Amino acid sequence: METLGCPKNQVDSDKLEGVLAADGLVAAPTPEEADVVVVNTCAFIEAARAESIETILALAGARRPGAHLVVTGCLATRSGAELVSALPEVDRVVPFGGPLLDPSWFAGPPSGQAEASASSPVVLRERPALDLLELPRPPASAPWAYVKVAEGCDRACGFCAIPSFRGPQRSRRLEVILEEVNRLAEPDEGAGSQGVSEVVLVAQDIASWGRDRRAARGAGAPDLVALYEAVSERVPWVRLLYLYPSALTDRLLDAVAASPIPYFDLSLQHASRPLLRAMRRFGDAEKFLERIAAIRERAPGAALRSSFIVGYPGETEADHDGLLEFLQAAELDWAGFFAWSREPGTHAAGLPGAPPPELVAERLAECAALQESVTEDRRRALVGSTIEVLVDEPGIARSFREAPEIDGVVEVPAHLAVGTRHHVRVVGSAGPDLEAVPVGAVG
Repeated sequence: METLGCPKNQVDSDKLEGVLAADGLVAAPTPEEADVVVVNTCAFIEAARAESIETILALAGARRPGAHLVVTGCLATRSGAELVSALPEVDRVVPFGGPLLDPSWFAGPPSGQAEASASSPVVLRERPALDLLELPRPPASAPWAYVKVAEGCDRACGFCAIPSFRGPQRSRRLEVILEEVNRLAEPDEGAGSQGVSEVVLVAQDIASWGRDRRAARGAGAPDLVALYEAVSERVPWVRLLYLYPSALTDRLLDAVAASPIPYFDLSLQHASRPLLRAMRRFGDAEKFLERIAAIRERAPGAALRSSFIVGYPGETEADHDGLLEFLQAAELDWAGFFAWSREPGTHAAGLPGAPPPELVAERLAECAALQESVTEDRRRALVGSTIEVLVDEPGIARSFREAPEIDGVVEVPAHLAVGTRHHVRVVGSAGPDLEAVPVGAVG
């Protein structure tokens, strides 16, 4: 299974893998050895769609004769009919919730393809439509795991098509989430899992978790702070991704700042007030800097991440200069930048005044260069300090400042066991990464 896009897609893939395992399949180490190749696609922006198509075609060429290629995920849901007509290499296009496999595939050689696998056929049971959000999942293969707490989004950001194919927000019940966290934290010797030490809670708009349920059940229903505190009772580290800035209540700031993981992933998108209004977004540079100051007042060593859109229709040179000034003043630990993409069906698709691609590329490069310098300075400032890390794999660890698969890493001696936590002293930095030596295990 090849997963593209955000951590929310990775959760979907984990659950789909659990379904396939329950049907009797086992993971293949490479596409060339697989009977079924599944691509879980992303469709957020044009670059993501292009990557999805390139990956599909590459895997179509790499699969062995007789193997089946299935495309699912966001692109399959948003543009399924187009994929069917444009990509004859694909055996099945499956929108969210559809059955991935055709049981007849394993009854004999697939029509129109080379000889089928000589291994024993797998008998698959027919399945109803799948609710990915509520499917059980297999044990974690790493000492951390993403947990999706809601699906869809109720916001109407001008650049984003996600609500059109993910639907309105649908929050999972607190007790269901906690059951999943309990299972992930529990060692499973049969599956070779020692249980996770970190849970990363994800959603399209995580700060709004539970709002739809509170609307139906009243104000007494739990909010994100209640969820965060409950999960924190079950695993040592809890991280939140995708916090909408206007939803940062004092209660939420206090809870995260006082936790072992004072990490704030803020969905800012720009610093220009007029441009943010055109994006149908909250805030401006002044408001964002105030919130960042409030975070650092509570937790001076907090880590902050955000992402920004460059080249939105109407973006002026003054808007761009303001963004650069904001990045310099905010001193975020991490930031990502992407070019605006004209997405059909979104508010911004009909807006005039998009900067030319050459200018957008120039602005992206300026933002990235500035942020790279800020990140390097903040990483260099950690040299000589003692931090706590979780070992993800031999020689690679992370502290609270690094979200898995997104930020830099902490290089540690390879003998430190995967899944253990240690106090280490930072002895060097190289760009986004740190080098550290152990001081002692965490009790």
